[in-house]
Amino acid sequence: MRDLKPPTYSDVLKARKFLRSFLNPTPFLHSPSLSQLTGSEVWIKYENHNPNGAFKIRGGLYRLSKLSEEERQKGVITASTGNHGQSVAYAGKEFGIRSVISVPEVTSTLKVDAMRTLGGEVILHGETFEDARLHAESLIENEGLTYIHYSCEPEIVAGVGTYCAEMLEDQPDLEAIIVPTGGGSGACGCITVRDALNPSLEIYSVQAESSPAVYRSWKEGKPVEAPNKTLAEGVATGTVFEFPLKILKEGLSDFFLVSENEIKESILHYLIHTRNLVEAAGATPLAALIKNKERFHGKKVGLVISGGNLSIERLREILKE
Repeated sequence: MRDLKPPTYSDVLKARKFLRSFLNPTPFLHSPSLSQLTGSEVWIKYENHNPNGAFKIRGGLYRLSKLSEEERQKGVITASTGNHGQSVAYAGKEFGIRSVISVPEVTSTLKVDAMRTLGGEVILHGETFEDARLHAESLIENEGLTYIHYSCEPEIVAGVGTYCAEMLEDQPDLEAIIVPTGGGSGACGCITVRDALNPSLEIYSVQAESSPAVYRSWKEGKPVEAPNKTLAEGVATGTVFEFPLKILKEGLSDFFLVSENEIKESILHYLIHTRNLVEAAGATPLAALIKNKERFHGKKVGLVISGGNLSIERLREILKE
């Protein structure tokens, strides 16, 4: 059993030092037009500008860098709805490690193709992420692979926490950050950094109304399962685990839910106001800000675009509506 002790800010700094050899800091820019739209001072963290189009690459690279030589020789396996799988495949290619990724059959072709291009061995299994996750876990022993969990990994939390360190280095007086939350690694990383650098900073999670497992778990104070039907793959989880939930329970200021229509509208807002193609999960923070304008009025708010891997087919569907 691995040590699941929550990472510290020192761990984030170690991850940041390591990742400098692989990644440049992503832009963190003020948006005057979205500020006018929302009534807040909006700053956007463009994690969609990472090499794989999402923030997960930070955690994947750092986690796989910590494998033993024996683990590297045998390879790794994981389950994903897309971006985590891409990060593991990317890191596997960088380090010469075999990577196997189990994904739901409905996973975006764009993301599946990207994983395979990076050398990942993609297994399409089941209708939901939970189906894919359970299938991946069933293969661990027979294959002799190391399982890379999408959220129960201190190194992944430390790795993705580096984006929040970049945000606060650029704008130390931020008053709030809104983070898409599926497994919870992004929000957990922000909490870790916030506690060290700016304890008054408010961290908010956001999930889709149609996949509210993490939201409900946070509200009830224990892991619970819930329906999982959202178009936003990055926040499409039907359950949550105690490791990230404990950090979220202790560190979040609040948790929001947004509708499918609100997510789609925010994808279009990003396209119009920033000329960026943003995937559904990455659009949820803006949807939450628009929905809660009064709460954030006049505040300096950071929105995390967790990824930009939106398929052309999905974009066409949204534009037709």
